[in-house]
Amino acid sequence: MAAEGGAEPGGGAGLDPVPPLSLVEGSGGRAARVGDRGDLVALARQVQQADDFIRANACNKLTIIAEQIRCLQEQARKVLDEANRDADLHHVACNLVKKPGNIYYMYRRESGQRYFSILSPKEWGTSPHEFLGAYKLQHDMSWTPLEDLERRDAEINILEKLLSRQAALPPCTEPNFQGLTK
Repeated sequence: MAAEGGAEPGGGAGLDPVPPLSLVEGSGGRAARVGDRGDLVALARQVQQADDFIRANACNKLTIIAEQIRCLQEQARKVLDEANRDADLHHVACNLVKKPGNIYYMYRRESGQRYFSILSPKEWGTSPHEFLGAYKLQHDMSWTPLEDLERRDAEINILEKLLSRQAALPPCTEPNFQGLTK
């Protein structure tokens, strides 16, 4: 039996059969088109590809977060190590009032007692006790080993410049990294 328009359903005359389009009710009561199986396979591939991309993006973002967590854990370890060192140094014997900004030299007596002095090994000439190290007492009451002093002072200078500029900066809703590099 011929369909409207004179053609046989399926194409007739040896051509590949093409299923007729039909309308079905989709979500929300709207009509949706249902095509051939190729369309369904293509849609399924597209959904699978989207799933693959979403999974890859999520994995990439989680990898970045995991790396940030590792960095934060390392920073936390460093902070705790420095806090333990600072607390230990504050308990070293010292017969003078320690003032921030000064450098103190640590020695060990034969008895094993550690103590701070304001005299460096050069100033002693021949030091009566074993020299253990030199530290600068910072204004936040932390200690900086003498070998790290140049780097630490450079960091503090950069932060002070940043803080002085901060008061002059207008409010900004977007990140602004100007002035952080120099």
